[in-house]
Amino acid sequence: QVQLVESGGGLVQPGGSLRLSCAASGSISSISTMGWYRQGPGEQRELVARIIRGGTIYYTDSAKGRFTITIDNAKKTLYLQMNSLTPEDTAVYYCNFNTYIDYRPGSLSGYWGPGTQVTVSS
Repeated sequence: QVQLVESGGGLVQPGGSLRLSCAASGSISSISTMGWYRQGPGEQRELVARIIRGGTIYYTDSAKGRFTITIDNAKKTLYLQMNSLTPEDTAVYYCNFNTYIDYRPGSLSGYWGPGTQVTVSS
């Protein structure tokens, strides 16, 4: 069993930055993919960035050039550095650890944290 806890969310002005963290506990030896998702009000949960064990990284178009996903394997912590934030980035951000890559939109497979709120507003 894997437990995940996100942190680092908050209120930030447009153009600002935030660094989200996702601390994992339990055994992650079977985990092959780790990602960040977000869900805005009334919207479906969507992928932001994904890292696959071995190093392959994927970003959605909205995240490319602004967000960076990294993993500290020793600390079992996943990070998302977010720069040049806009109001459209406002959402609850969730981390996900999974044993396989689930391409199904809106799927909730794998392990999830409770989420951290990011609000971008002036």
